[in-house]
Amino acid sequence: MRMVDIIEKKRDGKELSTEEIQFFVKGYTEGSIPDYQAASLLMAIYFQDMTEKERTDLTMAMVESGDTIDLSAIQGIKCDKHSTGGVGDKVTICLSPMVAACGVPVAKMSGRGLGHTGGTIDKLESIPGFQVELSSGEFIQQVNNIKMAVVSQSGNLTPADKKIYALRDVTGTVPSIPLIASSIMSKKIASGADAIVLDVKVGEGAFMKTVEEAEKLAHAMVKIGNQLGRRTIAILSDMSQPLGYAVGNALEVKEAIEVLKGNGPEDVKELCLTLGSQMVYLSGKAQTLKEARTKVENVLANGKALEVFKTFIASQGGNPSIVDDPTLLPQAKFQVEIPATESGYVEKIIANEIGVAAMILGAGRATKDSEIDLSVGIVINKKVGDYVEKGEPLATIHSNRENINEIKERIYSNIFISNQKVEAPSLIKGIVAE
Repeated sequence: MRMVDIIEKKRDGKELSTEEIQFFVKGYTEGSIPDYQAASLLMAIYFQDMTEKERTDLTMAMVESGDTIDLSAIQGIKCDKHSTGGVGDKVTICLSPMVAACGVPVAKMSGRGLGHTGGTIDKLESIPGFQVELSSGEFIQQVNNIKMAVVSQSGNLTPADKKIYALRDVTGTVPSIPLIASSIMSKKIASGADAIVLDVKVGEGAFMKTVEEAEKLAHAMVKIGNQLGRRTIAILSDMSQPLGYAVGNALEVKEAIEVLKGNGPEDVKELCLTLGSQMVYLSGKAQTLKEARTKVENVLANGKALEVFKTFIASQGGNPSIVDDPTLLPQAKFQVEIPATESGYVEKIIANEIGVAAMILGAGRATKDSEIDLSVGIVINKKVGDYVEKGEPLATIHSNRENINEIKERIYSNIFISNQKVEAPSLIKGIVAE
């Protein structure tokens, strides 16, 4: 088998066989296929797309390129959630205890962030003492005991995906549905979950800017998951503005705690209830989605989800006292309120620009080697559709440096006020089940 023949076949729009896809993934991962040939095939895929069979074969070839996690020792149907990323997305932190409190095992491996703010693992590390690494035995035992654990991705999961993604990043082939779908799903399949709920973000702060694009990606991922024996469903959710109010690691943990107390921003709470209902339903703990939602609402209302969260923190070495005293979380030296310069209705908040402002403060990583400041970030005090008075705090900057003029300018440039009443955007844009 020759790589040039595979490139030409895909260039001409023909379907690659399982063996040809495996040959490419194995060869590129091991180094026998050079970057220039791999890049050529990726560009051919970008223009010619892939069939459902090719997408599934590519996903499995990437899964088989490295280790897979065996979760069979965990009792029950393990359900995982994956978000395609956004600004202020602290959902895993409050959703996992809600689902675990319903008796559904959540055995989650999460990553660090690159860009706007830290990933879930960085956010959890803002909890004093919290350990993001457990042995496989400790991980499995903890999930069996309290129904949840969240650890840092470790080992040699999907090395092919890491290598292919790095090449896509520098060859203009990132925005390709089959390549995005196989990349995401290979990690989920390798992580060992039985059921997967996908949160596909839509809007300015998301990779997919339109509902149509997001639906295409959701269908691709759901089909891959279902074909590989994982019950998979996708929710399309709004990311035209930051999720919740807080953007920044410790600030987002604090906001997640508020949600678990039954307070917090309505959009974060509603998204958790929507995703949680699907997870409980797919796990078989409820016969209908309505029953599943009732279960999730109940554990939030009666405090069981909050108790699971406290136990989870303590089980991984963290200080559960942060739940009752959030001042134990890292605090920035300066808190500067940004007043509105005019009265009116918030018309638009450019999510990704607010994310960039938080990253400049130190809340995210510009490069893989950047150090994150867990205490800094931005809290937006208004959502799209809210009324704001001139002089009222529009946002609060949490910073460890005094000179924040660039951040102020970026906030003012990306929050738009209108004198006309504005409708708040709908949070849930759709559900994709096949």
